[in-house]
Parts: sequence; structure tokens; C-alpha cells
Amino acid sequence: MNGKWLSLVVLVAAASLLLGLNSCGRSQELVAIQIQPVVETFGASNIPVPSDGGLTVQLRALGTYIHPPVTKDITAEVTWASNDTQMMTVDASGLLTVTGFSCGGSLISATIRTNTSAGGLSSSGAIVTGYMTGNVVCFTGTGGGTGNPALTLTFQGAGTGTVASNPAGLSCTNPGPCVTQAFLSGTPVTLTATPTGTSTSVSWAGCDSPASTNPCTLTLVGNRNVTVTFN
Repeated sequence: MNGKWLSLVVLVAAASLLLGLNSCGRSQELVAIQIQPVVETFGASNIPVPSDGGLTVQLRALGTYIHPPVTKDITAEVTWASNDTQMMTVDASGLLTVTGFSCGGSLISATIRTNTSAGGLSSSGAIVTGYMTGNVVCFTGTGGGTGNPALTLTFQGAGTGTVASNPAGLSCTNPGPCVTQAFLSGTPVTLTATPTGTSTSVSWAGCDSPASTNPCTLTLVGNRNVTVTFN
């Protein structure tokens, strides 16, 4: 009997060990990130964009985990980024700040590279990213007063690239579009496109200069729409 009981104890211990190992192997895994708020809009059509500069909102990053299912605040653990720092920036704590240089929409991301599980086990290094949209309302003069004209840049083509202005006031990376009201009416503006990745060609539409010429030059008198194509 003692031998049988000893065998049973050994079997139970072995099963517990295997169960424990299996549990460790399925330690908590981050599968999604949600940013709160999902959308935040600043300004109004009767407020000049520069007056919106300095407006802020605190973002939160919520991580969804499995094994077991749980949601955690990971605001301090993610890497924050804005795809249009000319419009708004976000610091390491998730504080979103309007610059007052441009208007339109900006995509804000929160990213974690999951090099290890929460239990310390090695993983494939998957990248988990969540997004929110920050909007700055363009000034239209509604309600009185005057504002700078809006320069709208739209991206087209199968390629990728960036565009910067001289004088400074517009800096954008496709997919865009980007809108700025940083220039006074009558300002000569030069837009220089820089292809990235495998892109090799640039063409423009809506400029004062020829479509095949890079940079694009124009004199901003009233609202203006230009298009850059990367291929």
C-alpha cells in the first residue's frame, strides 16, 4: 500500500509540474492596444489655427492580454508617435499637444514590441500598435475675423515620400493629406518632395512651376490645393 500511495503521489506531482510548465508557456500575451480617446478634435472654424497652439489632451493606452484575458493601462510602457508633428506632437507620457502650425487630421500611434511574454518567456518579437485620430479644425473666417489661406497637400501614386516647405510651415509624410495655415497671403512657398523606399520619381499638380519640376513653387494667394505623386 505504501508503494502504491508513493506512486500516486509521484504521478500527481508530475502532473502538477507539467501543468505548471504549460501554464508558464501560456503566460500573458499582449494582443491589442486601444488608445483613449479614439478621436479628439481641437479648435473651431472661427478660431485661427495658431490660437489652438498649446491645447492638450492626455491619452491612455489600454492593452488587451490573453492567458488569462485582462485589460491593463500600459500608457507608460508604449512608444508614442504622431505622423504629422507639424500639426500635433505626443510625448513619452502620452500628452498630445497642438502645435498651431497646421490643421486637418493626424494619426497618433502607441506601439510595443513584445520581445518576451509577461512571464519572461522569449517570443517572436511581434509589434502591437494602436491608433487614434487627432483633428485640428481649419479656420474659415466663420464668425468674423480673417485668417491665413489654407495650403492643402494630397499624396498620390504607388510610391512613398516626404514633403517639406520653405519657409517652414508644412512637413508631411504620405499618405497625408496635410493642411497648413501657417503662411500669410502672398507668401512665395517652395515645396520639396523627397522619395523614400523604392520610389524614384516625383511629379506635381497645382503648382506655379511645371508638373515635372521638383521642387514645386507657388505664391499663396487664397486657399490652394496641390498634389504630389511618388512612383
